[in-house]
Amino acid sequence: MAEVEEITEGCRLPVLRRNQDNEDEWPLAEILSVKDISGRKHFYVHYIDFNKRLDEWVTHERLDRKKIQFPKKEAKTPTKNGLPGSRPGSPEREVKRKVEVVSPATPVPSETAPASVFPQNGSARRAVAAQPGRKRKSNCLGTDEDSQDSSDGIPSAPRMTGSLVSDRSHDDIVTRMKNIECIELGRHRLKPWYFSPYPQELTTLPVLYLCEFCLKYGRSLKCLQRHLTKCDLRHPPGNEIYRKGTISFFEIDGRKNKSYSQNLCLLAKCFLDHKTLYYDTDPFLFYVMTEYDCKGFHIVGYFSKEKESTEDYNVACILTLPPYQRRGYGKLLIEFSYELSKVEGKTGTPEKPLSDLGLLSYRSYWSQTILEILMGLKSESGERPQITINEISEITSIKKEDVISTLQYLNLINYYKGQYILTLSEDIVDGHERAMLKRLLRIDSKCLHFTPKDWSKRGKW
Repeated sequence: MAEVEEITEGCRLPVLRRNQDNEDEWPLAEILSVKDISGRKHFYVHYIDFNKRLDEWVTHERLDRKKIQFPKKEAKTPTKNGLPGSRPGSPEREVKRKVEVVSPATPVPSETAPASVFPQNGSARRAVAAQPGRKRKSNCLGTDEDSQDSSDGIPSAPRMTGSLVSDRSHDDIVTRMKNIECIELGRHRLKPWYFSPYPQELTTLPVLYLCEFCLKYGRSLKCLQRHLTKCDLRHPPGNEIYRKGTISFFEIDGRKNKSYSQNLCLLAKCFLDHKTLYYDTDPFLFYVMTEYDCKGFHIVGYFSKEKESTEDYNVACILTLPPYQRRGYGKLLIEFSYELSKVEGKTGTPEKPLSDLGLLSYRSYWSQTILEILMGLKSESGERPQITINEISEITSIKKEDVISTLQYLNLINYYKGQYILTLSEDIVDGHERAMLKRLLRIDSKCLHFTPKDWSKRGKW
């Protein structure tokens, strides 16, 4: 058994943790850092094959020192793709992405081929058939649902035109560790999931205090209380472009409201691991969703988008704050982003890679939206109603590639007697109807007051 003093950075060994079912388990973990508090060693561990938001400080009692794996000693820092590794002695790990390529044997429907509806074998309530059209090569890639990053469209390095895609090759030991213990935001206390580049002197505080309206940070509750006597904001800066009930959306220009935008990015980075934080917020618009009560408009979540996107991105970053998750707000943010795209007369797609939670939310939204269209088709003159992928894309503003990948993910596409068939089974229809009954929050386009701007004609953002 290894002594506690022998356990160093880079070592791997099983660590005791509680799982979602409140049961003990011993997953393999890597030691990222060691610190001494009052003569007692604490170890910062990352659980292998687990999301980084589960990383934590543990004491030696939770370590299985009998199964320790010491790091291999190497003369030089290991490299990957010509780039330096995170640190000497740490074994490099390839990020495995499960990619399912659409094989030539699986036909992909033409974007312009019409689709029709008919029952099949009595087992399906509805089926959509696309008539043969010009065959096209498919570039759609399926993505593993449990993956941290979506595998399609990953750039090798971040674009400098405003993209927030993270170049993970430059991760180091500092950015791999959570640096903020706790954040107080209004009536909520948040436990950050990931590193965020707040000033170094704030990282040793037990609690970081934020003004929930302007998002400025303070060292203590007294600092926050003093700030609140001067801060006259009761809602995010910018224009309120949507209000229904207690839900509002504010549009914030990253150039006109730099301080707020930068503070919003710092807060969001605590819960987004797959994006890089740039302090130049000029190229971005921020859409902040709030919930209203007698004290003001409280931030629930937000998404950002580039003022000019050459790749049809309608979302750069998207986040629902943890206290509001699993309550339908994530889908509401996504639905609002596509509502803006409809007003702009464009189709859109989120910037890749998506986080694991973001990927699940988008897949769910795309599936429900497309199934809603297909199930709403009505026959005319006794013939099967027809619709094309292009038409689905135009109605929903979802990019054609996302429409096709969603149909493939739902396993609806079949090739039958020279036709592309989209079969909606009883299980899919029943599951969709149950899901829509639970989806109580929806965007009402009548409550949106939004005029898109043509940023390409402006000399400066």
